[in-house]
Amino acid sequence: MPPRVTRTTLRGMTHFPPPAEELRLLDTELRQLDARRAQLLDRRTWLVATLQQAVRPAQPVWPTPPMPAGPSARPEATAPGVQNLLLLLGGVLLTVAAMVFTLVSWGHLGIVGRSVVLGAVTLAVLGAPVALLRRGLRSTAESVAGLGLALTVLDAYALREAAFPAADGTAYAAAASTVLAALWAAYGTALAALPGSATVRLPRPAALMVGQFPLLLWVLAAGGEAHTVTAAVLLTAAFDTVVALRVTDRPVRLVAVVCAFGTGGWGVLAAGLLSLDAAGPVAAVRAAALLALAAAIALGVARIAPRPELVTGAAATGALCGVVGLGGILRVWVPGDWAVPAYLACAIALLAAVRGREAVRRGVARASGVVQAGAVLWAVPAVGVTLLGPAAWLRQPWSGAPAGARAASTMDAFWPPYAVTAPLILVAVAAVLATAVRDEEWRPQALTGALTLAWAAALVTPAALQLPYAVGLLIQGSTTLALLVPVARTATGLALVTSLGLAFLSLATEPATLTVLGSLTVVFAVAARRERLAPASAAAALGYATALACAVGASAGWRPEHIALPVLVVPVVAALVAPRIGDAATTVAVEVTGAVAGLVAIGLAVSDPPLLALVLSLCAVIAAGTAVRPDRRAVGYAAVVLFVLAAWVRLAAWRVGLPEAYTLPVTVPALLVGALRRRRDPAASSWTAYGPGLAATLLPSLATAWADVEFTRPLLLGAAALALTLLGARHRLQAPLVLGGSVLVLDALHELAPYLVQMTDALPRWVPPALAGLLLLALGATYEQRLRDVRKAREVLGRMN
Repeated sequence: MPPRVTRTTLRGMTHFPPPAEELRLLDTELRQLDARRAQLLDRRTWLVATLQQAVRPAQPVWPTPPMPAGPSARPEATAPGVQNLLLLLGGVLLTVAAMVFTLVSWGHLGIVGRSVVLGAVTLAVLGAPVALLRRGLRSTAESVAGLGLALTVLDAYALREAAFPAADGTAYAAAASTVLAALWAAYGTALAALPGSATVRLPRPAALMVGQFPLLLWVLAAGGEAHTVTAAVLLTAAFDTVVALRVTDRPVRLVAVVCAFGTGGWGVLAAGLLSLDAAGPVAAVRAAALLALAAAIALGVARIAPRPELVTGAAATGALCGVVGLGGILRVWVPGDWAVPAYLACAIALLAAVRGREAVRRGVARASGVVQAGAVLWAVPAVGVTLLGPAAWLRQPWSGAPAGARAASTMDAFWPPYAVTAPLILVAVAAVLATAVRDEEWRPQALTGALTLAWAAALVTPAALQLPYAVGLLIQGSTTLALLVPVARTATGLALVTSLGLAFLSLATEPATLTVLGSLTVVFAVAARRERLAPASAAAALGYATALACAVGASAGWRPEHIALPVLVVPVVAALVAPRIGDAATTVAVEVTGAVAGLVAIGLAVSDPPLLALVLSLCAVIAAGTAVRPDRRAVGYAAVVLFVLAAWVRLAAWRVGLPEAYTLPVTVPALLVGALRRRRDPAASSWTAYGPGLAATLLPSLATAWADVEFTRPLLLGAAALALTLLGARHRLQAPLVLGGSVLVLDALHELAPYLVQMTDALPRWVPPALAGLLLLALGATYEQRLRDVRKAREVLGRMN
């Protein structure tokens, strides 16, 4: 360095890279040092081996070349982890050895001698962590302390065997657990008070774990019954809660939290079961007192908990405990039908009376929501029976009016027990949703839920209150009308479901069926005039019109095949109305419903072939009329199919057995369509244009001709095939040429077959082999020429269309 450069100037000229760059450089240097160290260690190992081999010259020494420098292997376990594992295994083995010593070994010492030895060893082991901590061996001290704690348990067992052999086991376990918890806690505190930063963390969490048993065991030893045992568990949970909230030691707090959740959950579950099983006011009040204790613990946590989510959870737990306790007291005073409403009333009252922090109110609201959801689930079976039960009338329509609305809904089902108050529950929860939820984000969903619950309440009321059958029909009809008033998808969907149940319910009597179906048709037809309700309402109106046509026909005593004719009025109306609808979705809904009504008419007429042919023809006319519209040209194919099916059914009804009578109605339209396509697109293949139509007639006729013993059919088929072949050759079209030629050859073979058989019988037996040999010789001699002829024929066919 030049002498003129001062130290200050040098410090200003020094370059300090950014932290990220400097960290990268340090990592690179450390990797290089690790690689160099590994190389030197390998060299050292080789040198040591060489020196050891020098004392044995008879054995040649083959030096091992050093390993190339590279990145060192990453260890799979850390040094502290290996140390802790070894200490843990050592402590476990020593504990097992002490147990074996105490229980089965050294029998000549007796239990007293073994107890004295074990006590001395325990004192020595418990004192060892002090010296180990002074040397900084905290992990070893932790392992030894754990061994000492395990030895104290064995000391307690040995003391009982030596000094208190006649003592009650439960009482002694309670006393032992109490003493051990106190000793372990004092031991842990003493070790924590030692000077220095290192300390043993195991004794105090272990003392807390053992502290879960004394109160419970003392109660069991005193002969406490279920309520007393539950109270002991809840008090233990309260102690754990205080420790978790007040103690700052992390291991102790973690164990306290786990124990608080475990014992608290156990105690709350036991108290809830006691409340549900209470058969009288006294038992209900005692269970409610236990639940009040649990609620007090939870609310205490909510009051001093540091985090909002913990406050919310504790408030929800306390509110649930309060609802179950108060509801249990009310349950024993009211009839069975009012048990669930009692719990629901407590939940709603708690929701209305709660005050305090936002987190507390949120927790109480969640608890109330859980109770309300449970009440709604309890009412769901009654709603399901009311909604789905009337479908059983489809098997026995017009069999007579039932005794009441409940009998009409439970024809093949049973009414759920204690479901009389289901409407009240549904209305109460609906009112809570409509009034209690004020958040703008959840307000629409709450109103939708309230509407659904109110609908379910109206639906289940007639059956729950056992109202007359006619009143039930009137209530469901009014509900349908009321749901069609608001322009909302949810209300429309509920109206459709209600109308379907009403239609099923009306099947009990003929007048009710005709009245209900006619009313529903008119109501939904009027509702279809509203734009947002049009698709679903129009489809429902046409569907109920179809059912009304069937009901009117059945009322008049018509046979099913005759009912198909008035049912066809619905497709006609759909085809006439659809073009005048401006909404595309409504148009599709109307057309689809009309098509379904047409299928219903076809199904009704299946048993009468002449009438089925008439129905198919009328459906074809309706489809052809629809295909006149520019945007429905594709329906023309369905019209053609329906016309063909109508012709076939009519021929079958006339007992026509000629296959051409069935195939020609298909072939002629197919050939006309193919000719039109060829005119519009000259490049179209003849197989696509004419192949299906020609095959539809030629193949069935050929199969019939082969089984025909007469001469007329093969002759006509051969003439038609010859004409078709000549037309194909004239216009150079593959499909007519190949199909006509193939049918012509097969038809000729069929006619020549008898003569060929006679000629074969007249020839000597050596002639067929000789002819076969001559044929093979001729083919072999002219093989190349035949290949050229085949190629020419293929090229000619390829040039055809």
